[in-house]
Amino acid sequence: MRPTRPADRTSATAPTADRAAVRPARRLRRTVAAGAVTVALLAGLAPAATAADRADGRSASATERRLDRDGLRTGLDRIHEAGIFGVYSSVRDGRERFDGASGVADVDTRRPVRADMRHRVGSVTKTFTSVAVLQQSAKGRIGLDRPVGDYVPELVPGERGRKVTVRMLLNHTSGISDYILDAFPSLEQKNTTESLDEFRHRTIAPTELIRFGLARPQVNEPGAKWSYSNTNYIVLGEILREVTGQDPERLITKDVIRKAGLRDTYFPGTDPRIRGAHSKMYENFYGLIDPPRDYSDYNMTWAGTAGALVSTTQDLNTFYRALLTGDLLPRRQLDQMRTTVEVRDPAGKVAMHYGLGIYTMDTPCGPVWGHDGGVWGAGTWSLSSPDGSRQFSIGYNLMKYQRVDETGTVFLPHPADAAVVDYMGLALCGKTAPTPAPKGAAPASPERRAPAPAAPAPSAPTRPTLPKTGPALPAPLAAPLR
Repeated sequence: MRPTRPADRTSATAPTADRAAVRPARRLRRTVAAGAVTVALLAGLAPAATAADRADGRSASATERRLDRDGLRTGLDRIHEAGIFGVYSSVRDGRERFDGASGVADVDTRRPVRADMRHRVGSVTKTFTSVAVLQQSAKGRIGLDRPVGDYVPELVPGERGRKVTVRMLLNHTSGISDYILDAFPSLEQKNTTESLDEFRHRTIAPTELIRFGLARPQVNEPGAKWSYSNTNYIVLGEILREVTGQDPERLITKDVIRKAGLRDTYFPGTDPRIRGAHSKMYENFYGLIDPPRDYSDYNMTWAGTAGALVSTTQDLNTFYRALLTGDLLPRRQLDQMRTTVEVRDPAGKVAMHYGLGIYTMDTPCGPVWGHDGGVWGAGTWSLSSPDGSRQFSIGYNLMKYQRVDETGTVFLPHPADAAVVDYMGLALCGKTAPTPAPKGAAPASPERRAPAPAAPAPSAPTRPTLPKTGPALPAPLAAPLR
């Protein structure tokens, strides 16, 4: 597998300004549908536009890409009207900034959402953890191509500890399985979500999560291919503990969060509450939890250095701008971070490129870098242009409202998915042409019940069941931890 260097990801050109004005939404939606990757339950995958979609054009002009504040407000309203209870977002273009929100933070009291609400950001945490690891690499304490067993032999023993390198943990090519289904066993054993409630206030050690992941069958030979696993980033946290002698969450707070100047980002530890203004977070789990249930109070030790962070969309934009402009890492380590491996769908088509705790995807106006995340009831997506000048971050308070067909492998189209992609296109590329919602789309859903799928399957099962595949778009709407 040949890594893709940063220059490879930024050399292609974007469509002309006039095309960008009328085609971004259509192209993004087409690519998302084609680029879905079938992954393990709870994994998810963000959409990726193909390089071919933009290979014959030029970047949109500065005029076309100025923030369309009215359009962005309308875009957030469309996401809410399509069925998401509450959505909040921050968009930046240089010094220009838009902060907006639409919908409710509490479906019972009708308390409105605010743009600056704190939010569990799931696997966006991975970028923070990766930065901390690369900072230690710059100091000579961690070798990216050294075996994991050199640092934590008792956690990853034997042949696997000798074969898996730190880099393989960072870019998800280790082949180590995810721990989620063992941390919440009812999902696999009973096809129910009772574990989510049973373990709401559980404190679990990172070593136990690692044990779960290593006890499962190896997904692939180390380095052979990309396979997403939260276990990788729990192991990285323990490597940080070993080489620094510090608690990894405290280390990340000191060396990454504070260095980036973030005011509303923190690890909650064992505290189940979110400090400060925040929304409730509603989990539908593909219809298994109906009406959707609030999981905003939750002990997040099950996510740790893989996905426990609380933040705001404003802080995420600040973080990624600091990262991409070189404020957090030396140039060599930042180049390593943006050295990617291909992520392919079941048909063998490249869906996106994943680096070290960060990924790149193509849009009609060029490549963007960032990550997405999801935990019970909360989804997040944060993307930035390569120089950090144009940025988009968004948070949602309703998760996994999608439904699957009778095979359990095809997700039915939903207008909320389309609305999010339209909004992302407008936020990152300027003007966009929203595509009409699919026929039979669900109307606005102000009630507690989750929105219906756009077009019910003719032979849909009478009882909701866990899907066998991940939704095509976008991961924050679908993944409990990504």
